[in-house]
Formats: sequence, C-alpha cells, structure tokens
Amino acid sequence: MSSSPTIPVNNPPIDRAKQTVTSDMAIRALIPLLITFVLGTLCLQGFNLVFQQIGDSVGAPEQASLITAIPSIVLGIVCFIYGSLADFVSLKRLVVTGISLLVIGSVFGFVASFFFTANIWTVIIARAVQTAGEQVAGSVYLVVATKYLKDSLKVIFFGIFTAGYQLSSAIGVFAAGLLTSIHWQYLFLIPAITVIFLPILLKNLPDKTGNGQKIDIIGFIIFGTATAFITLFFSYKSWWMLVVSAVLYIVFAIYIHTAAEPFITPAFFRNKRWLMAISLILIFWLPNYSFSPLFNGISTRVFHLTTSQVSFHIVWAFIVGATVGICSGWIVRKIGRKSAIITAASMKIIAFVLAVFCVNWGPLALTLAGCLYYGGGGFLYSPLVSTVLGTLPKEESGRGVGMNDLAINVSSSIGIAIIGGFMNSPALAARSINGTTGFAANYSNLFLFDAGLILIALLLYFALNKAIYAEQ
Repeated sequence: MSSSPTIPVNNPPIDRAKQTVTSDMAIRALIPLLITFVLGTLCLQGFNLVFQQIGDSVGAPEQASLITAIPSIVLGIVCFIYGSLADFVSLKRLVVTGISLLVIGSVFGFVASFFFTANIWTVIIARAVQTAGEQVAGSVYLVVATKYLKDSLKVIFFGIFTAGYQLSSAIGVFAAGLLTSIHWQYLFLIPAITVIFLPILLKNLPDKTGNGQKIDIIGFIIFGTATAFITLFFSYKSWWMLVVSAVLYIVFAIYIHTAAEPFITPAFFRNKRWLMAISLILIFWLPNYSFSPLFNGISTRVFHLTTSQVSFHIVWAFIVGATVGICSGWIVRKIGRKSAIITAASMKIIAFVLAVFCVNWGPLALTLAGCLYYGGGGFLYSPLVSTVLGTLPKEESGRGVGMNDLAINVSSSIGIAIIGGFMNSPALAARSINGTTGFAANYSNLFLFDAGLILIALLLYFALNKAIYAEQ
C-alpha cells in the first residue's frame, strides 16, 4: 500500500474542520439509514417466507410466487440506479424520494388489503413500490460510508451493514410466522415507521449535490432495462430474456462510446484494478443463496423435519452471521483486509465440506456447519467490498456501489439457478464421498460443488491481490 499524501502546509485550517464536521454528520446519518435498511429487509424476508399463505388468502395461489418475484426484479434494478445516481444528485433528495415511496407502498398495501377486498395485484404493486423505496437506505448507507469515512472506519461500518442484513433475515422469519397467525397485512407497516428518521437524515446527510453533471436519463434507461431482463431471466428461465438483455448491454456499450456525457464512461470499465476486484465478487457470491435451500432440502427430505423446525435451526446461523458481521470491521482493522478475506473464504470452504459429512450426523451438526458458513459470509463482506471500492476514485464511488450491488445480485442469481436446477436432478444422486445415495448424495455433492467455487475465488484472490492493492 502506498503512503498517504502529505497535506500541503498552505491548506486553510477551515478545510480540515469542515471535513471533520462532514464525517461526524455522515456517521450520525448512517445509524437511521441502517435501521431503515434492516426493517426493509426484515419485511422482504417476511413476505418471502409467507407468500404462499398470502396467495391462498387472496384466492390466487397459482400467482403467489409473483409476490416475491416482481419485487426482487425491482430490487435488482434500483440497487444499481440508487448507487449510481448518488454521484449526480443530492443524497438528501434520494432519501426523500425513497422514504416517500416506502411510506406510500406501506400505507397503500395495508389499507388496500386490510380494509378492502384483498387482491393479489394490490399486494404485488404495493410490495414493488415499498421495495423500490426501502432500498434507498442500503444504497445511500454504502455511498456515505465510502465517500465520507476514513478507511479505518469504512470496514467497521461495512461490517455493521452486513450484520444488519443477517439480523433482519433472522428476525424476518419469526416476524412473518407471528404476524401470519394474526394478520399478514401488518407486515406492510413494519418499515413505514422509519419515516420518523427523515428529519435526522435531512439534518445530517452531506449537503453535496453530486458532480453537477446532467443526469444521463437515456443511459440509465438502457442499462436499467438490460438489468431488468437479466433479472427476469433468473426468475423465469426464459432464454429470450437473456438474449434481449445481452443485446441491450451491447447497445449500452455503443452508447457510452458516442454519448456526450454518459453516466458511466468507457474509462470506468478500463480500470484494470476494478475489473480484477469485481471478478472476485462475481465468483465469491455465486453460491451465496444456495446454503439455505440445501439445508432445507436435507432437513426435510433426509432428516424429516418440518419447515418450522428447519427455520428454528437455520435462524441460529443468521444470528452467528450477524454477530461476526458486527465484529468484522474491528477484526479487519487488526489483521488487515488480505488476512480477513483469506480467513473468511476458508471458513466458507470448511463449512461446505463439513456440511457434506453432516448429512450423516444429523440436523444439529448441519446447523453448526451453517453457523460457520454464515459467519464466514458476515466476515467476508466488509474487507472484500472495501477492496473493490478502493480501486475507484471517490467521485465514482456511487457507481461503484451500484455495480457492486448489481454484481452481487446477478452472481447470486446465477448460482442459485445452477444449484436449483440440480437439487431435484438424479445426475448427482448416484453416490457421494460420504457414502450416501439418493437425495442425501445429491445435496452432498452440491455442497462440494459450492466449496469448489469458493476455492476457485480464493485462488484467484491469491493471484490478483498484489495488483489490486498496488495503489491503495
């Protein structure tokens, strides 16, 4: 790592004071942003858990999956757009827009489904609007942490962020189960209470209003539409959607070479250090969504547990992930990003290999493997994301956050599409190294496949890390 640049002696003292105030304001803004993100994710996880019951309740069980699918598509698009817009417009304006959408979606969904005849499409529309609003907190949180915090604080707040995600996932499971037994409609209201944080956010968010450039609406539309189709592909597996997405990305590549002021320039994609770093995200996150469905499949089909019993076991893994995430920033400061990434990746590899043999040992052993896996995930996010964003200048950090979110969502979707396709296939069911056959062998071999993916990512990190950190 290169040493920090020397501050010129003729710098006015007032500049340093302003920077300190800005940093303090940013830290005060991060807390309500995190709470908003946690409650929004809790709501997302809750609806994902009980969408089938909601479909039955509104008389449309065959369309119930759309309650999860369509908001997920919206999430994939706005993750990128919010982060990228942060380089061009005021963070305060973004937050006001997002929280306004969040409250509108929450109130509309609750009123329409509780006081009037419930309809599947009112639920879907309300969830889509709510999701579009609640994601602003996560994107702005990452942008503020990247732009306005010193490096030693960034890893701490990145760790707290992933801990919030893990914790909200755990709470969401229990909240959904509780509210479904009363009225599922109350799930809509959970994130709406974050409107009380708006005055605090408006007071403490940095006043900077972006770089002053005109917003490239055409570029955002092309890239956003391409992202929408690739997200749709992973939801519906229709190949024409993938073709449309590929064509639109090609159109976008041509557009940014010819447009006067594109929101992202070709030079952004010529940054070799960023390309190497983002490739790590793409491989490390491939098996990200697969542990839980494999855990559920083994528990129900091999151990013969009920879904509620499975959720009781897996929730401990989320809690461990949250705990490790909270501590990860401080640990990274002590041991460095390289050691942290190697340790986290090793934890995930060991967890996957351990899970292979836990098929023979019972649900408690598999739960321990899950705790190790989600602990590794909670530990990996902070040093890896700070590594990727460290390859970009601060004026491009918003677009960096947006690209990170896009890479994580797309990579995880590709991974679960591959793993999901094999979960009920006989191709891997003949025999596993643990001596099992059938479903047990199939799931065991998929765990081994996931371990191999993380190992490939770790070996790639060994090969690239010197070049990635060359100018950091």
